[in-house]
Amino acid sequence: MALMGQMMAMPLLISSLIKHAARHAGDTEIVSKRVEGDMHRYNWRAAEKRSRQLAQALARLGCQAGDRIGTLAWNGYRHLEIYYGSSGSELVCHTINPRLFPEQVAWIANDAQDLVLCFDLTFLPLVEKLATQMPSIKHFILMTDRAHMPAQTSLAGLLCYEELIEAEDGAYTWPDFDENTASSICYTSGTTGHPKGAVYSHRSSVLHAFGSALPDALGCSARDVILPVVPMFHVNAWGLPYSCAIVGCKLVMPGPHMDGKSLFELFEAEGVTFSAGVPTVWLGLLTYVKTNQLKFSSFKRTVIGGSACPPAMMKTLIEDFGVEVIHAWGMTEMSPLGTVSTLNAKQAGLSADAQRRLLEKQGKAIYGVDMAVIDDDGHALPWDGVSAGNLVVRGPWVISSYFGQSTSPLISVDGVPGWFPTGDVATIDDEGFMQITDRSKDVIKSGGEWISSIDLENIAMAHPDVHEAAVIACAHPKWDERPLLVIIKKPGAELSREQVLEFFEGRIAKWQIPDDVQFVTELPHTATGKLQKLKLREQFKAHRLPGT
Repeated sequence: MALMGQMMAMPLLISSLIKHAARHAGDTEIVSKRVEGDMHRYNWRAAEKRSRQLAQALARLGCQAGDRIGTLAWNGYRHLEIYYGSSGSELVCHTINPRLFPEQVAWIANDAQDLVLCFDLTFLPLVEKLATQMPSIKHFILMTDRAHMPAQTSLAGLLCYEELIEAEDGAYTWPDFDENTASSICYTSGTTGHPKGAVYSHRSSVLHAFGSALPDALGCSARDVILPVVPMFHVNAWGLPYSCAIVGCKLVMPGPHMDGKSLFELFEAEGVTFSAGVPTVWLGLLTYVKTNQLKFSSFKRTVIGGSACPPAMMKTLIEDFGVEVIHAWGMTEMSPLGTVSTLNAKQAGLSADAQRRLLEKQGKAIYGVDMAVIDDDGHALPWDGVSAGNLVVRGPWVISSYFGQSTSPLISVDGVPGWFPTGDVATIDDEGFMQITDRSKDVIKSGGEWISSIDLENIAMAHPDVHEAAVIACAHPKWDERPLLVIIKKPGAELSREQVLEFFEGRIAKWQIPDDVQFVTELPHTATGKLQKLKLREQFKAHRLPGT
């Protein structure tokens, strides 16, 4: 018989994170730019107390263990309190993406069977419109104070968040329960079909917070001032509200004010050292900073994920502004972090160009995530940096099934079950650096050979007159598919099709150069900032390539 360890059986619970922050970083600031337009300041100690008061208020409303608490909210201190007050009291925090189509918002709330919906003032018209379509919701809570409550509303019995908090004394003890209990639900962005729910446990969320905070992952520290631009409704802001509590750092939240000017002013005013967001956010910030010839005084590191960071953007941040770029990859089904591109001691001694080539990849798996690339028959491919295959993952913060679905998405690799298929096509090199080459549904297969749309987009983005670029497959009578490049030019730029295609010469194999270029004023994006290639393919489905 195996000898068992004799350690305390203390469950890993989300409430333990904010209890730790309140006790050991109690006077460290949490700063929020509110929807109402002003700044709000308090600290981790006050946040923990108000989270306990919220837990009391939700119990008074009749919420019981397992009930879902929905949110339609920006990054702010009240949203943070809901994260902890709901999950910590054995309820389930369900963040809903307000950028989705209204019909999808209602569908998600119904699928999750939300009992309560907490929402910011911004979303009052949306909630008023959808209320009758969400029959499971018994309580609507407007996340504001009495002074900002609407004089009239179609929502019967609309509750005021601050009045609910003020009615409680905070004399509440966080309960202990099974760490495998559901803590939160996040839904995929639903680019095809209905969105699907990923149900995280307390155990998975705490382990993810530990793993992501490690020095060679996101490297969160008590000395940091962290501003998550990535929304709290996008995979729990990549876990940063939890990781920030673990290290007890200053947390700055921008609310709905995420334009380049607002972000730059907030970075400077609060001494932000570290941030995280998708490439489209940094496009806006960099455009504002460069147009106004500004520099960052405190900003040192940023995590870029959600979609591949264009090398030209990485180069600009590093060389022009001295900001370290941490390239990361993950997905909703992974809580979300999977890989991070950081260098070890040997790699740090390489030339600047060799380092950048590594850092442009999505990086190495952080502890807790195992990955492989496989062929269509489920056999693992070599880690040689060349063999491209379907990327699969497994780990303690990777889902085993979707909410409410009886079938599991997991597959076997070389006969070993329990791997999650990500839908990405990737290579892994001999040092473990993974690089996404495409989404399996976006890959371009020309004459039986794969062409990476990401490689082509990165080259296009390096052109000084290109603001944003996307590559899709276009039908070809001989080669089956050929790449079509769709571009947004920078304001005032004069750029021709021939100039763009000439730019590709010598940068990629001649047969991989796009067959055509189309200029547009905007590109479709998903609600989380990713290029929506399904819509782009629909837009250009009748496009005829030159010579066909």
